[in-house]
Amino acid sequence: MCAALLFASVTLSFAQTAPKIERVDPPNWWAGFEPQVMLLLTGDGLAQASVTTTASGVRVTRIQPGSDVHYLFVWLETHAVRPGNIRLRVRTPAGDADLDFPVLARVNPQPAGVSPDDVIYLIMPDRFADGDTTNDKPPGSTGVYDRGQPKAYHGGDLRGIREHLSYLHDLGVTTLLLTPVWKNTDSDYHGYHVIDFYSLDEHMGTLRDYQDLVEDAHKLGMKVLIDYVVNHTGPRHPWVSDPPAANWFHGTPSDHLNVLYKFDGIVDPHASGWERRRTTDGWFDNRLPDLNPDNPLVAQYVLDNALWWTETAALDAFRLDTFPYSSRQFWSGWNQGVFRNYPHTTTIGEVFDEDVTVTSFFPGDRKQYDGIDTHLSTVFDFPLYHAIRDVIIKQQSMQRIIDVLQRDWLYPHPDKLVTFIGNHDTRRFMGEDSSSKAKLQASFGLLLTMRGIPEIYSGDEIALAGGDDPDNRRDFPGGFPGDTRNAFTPEGRTADENDVFNAVRALLQFRQIHSALRNGTQTHIAWGKDYYAFLRADSREKLLIVFNNAETSRTLTLSLSDTPLADARVFEPLLGAQPVQGNGPTIEVPAAAMSTAIYAVR
Repeated sequence: MCAALLFASVTLSFAQTAPKIERVDPPNWWAGFEPQVMLLLTGDGLAQASVTTTASGVRVTRIQPGSDVHYLFVWLETHAVRPGNIRLRVRTPAGDADLDFPVLARVNPQPAGVSPDDVIYLIMPDRFADGDTTNDKPPGSTGVYDRGQPKAYHGGDLRGIREHLSYLHDLGVTTLLLTPVWKNTDSDYHGYHVIDFYSLDEHMGTLRDYQDLVEDAHKLGMKVLIDYVVNHTGPRHPWVSDPPAANWFHGTPSDHLNVLYKFDGIVDPHASGWERRRTTDGWFDNRLPDLNPDNPLVAQYVLDNALWWTETAALDAFRLDTFPYSSRQFWSGWNQGVFRNYPHTTTIGEVFDEDVTVTSFFPGDRKQYDGIDTHLSTVFDFPLYHAIRDVIIKQQSMQRIIDVLQRDWLYPHPDKLVTFIGNHDTRRFMGEDSSSKAKLQASFGLLLTMRGIPEIYSGDEIALAGGDDPDNRRDFPGGFPGDTRNAFTPEGRTADENDVFNAVRALLQFRQIHSALRNGTQTHIAWGKDYYAFLRADSREKLLIVFNNAETSRTLTLSLSDTPLADARVFEPLLGAQPVQGNGPTIEVPAAAMSTAIYAVR
């Protein structure tokens, strides 16, 4: 009896407030696009609401109340709609509110995706270049702008990247990957603490800046990836204190699991549900609210969001942040929804683990023991990253790299793995103990000749130093007002920086010319403790790559018997190579210290 009276009083209080709509997610849609979109209306007085429209070619198929008077979910079927504004009427017992929802004509081309023909360049926008100083201290921002503080905003933005596209094009990269540029709070310069999935951070620039950057990159033949973060929100997202629906998050700020930073509970078919939930349901750093993508409302919101950004900004592919921390069921549906609309895009999952048996569990194109195909295009090759650093910096045996490559059979498409020697979450290569310019150049020699889609972390091409986070995120010299030198130019770089830059550019140019380095098969020819010889071959050419990890020059004796080069008679020196001796089953290859030599084989 008391419960019924309480319910009646709540219902009455809802009805006393006329509906008010403050925002709609997504803010618009397109004609001839995904035929059904879910709108999340945010405002007040939205309880007991009905929604109607008289617009031609559109139908309200479903509505669902949110968790309180502030939210309403509305599904629109738009398969026959024409461009223009759709008038929606939200009606409650206390009054009506009209909403004009824009439906646009599609103008952007299909995403191109990425492939082994590409080289990705990873940029943290705040640390790359400041192209617009007026957004360094945006009005109303809670972020601190201070280049003297490593965890404050430093002023880099989208316009700064756009102004240096010629530098990137000259270097030879074909694809840009920007860390998140969505709206954050406080001094979350890195972009991973999102508080609005439909807005750009005011420190980064405007939506027009984003679109202009992508457009100019495309004109240069370069692609742009979005760093897509939907496992969690920032601690200050408005949803945290007022979620749109029940079970929108896993837990609450006062009652939640702390994330387990390991993936055994997911890849182990014998793991308990508790182990799995500690990974998929836990809160990062015990404070980042963990979205529940197995809630169909969250899943639809996130898919519509991905489609909206791809269509709005003409993006080419996705980096999927913290991929294993959201459920495989969710990612399977999300990827299928994305590929249904953009069949040529690419989705790259971040699986931060050095164990091949773990990273290989997540790519799609086959079901795992759980019966799920994630449909994920590929993952970042963290095992090879660790192996390269161990072999070249720590002088471990070349067998470390061979062990990783020998397990390529675990991947459905090992040629599509995204390979790298550093990123924004690791110590800089030059920040590692015992690293050197020679070792960095040697690492690039391997990275840009082995299988996979290589990624370069901004600044590594000029041997930028840096330790653990945030020291690994130093500003790019010359990108900011007041910098004493400009490393975007040869004159502004040191001799060592120019040596590394020129070596990387030469490798990238060579890679672009020779198809075997991009799409050829990779075959072991010979290896020892401190050298590795391998073949890259396609229908057009055969290239022998000889990598010497020793710190002294020497001559390597390679046996070609019972290899694809057993009948080879000509080894033409190309990049970094000297003439070989012999043309029979054994050849003598001069090898400079810490070097990569490439030969055309006939």
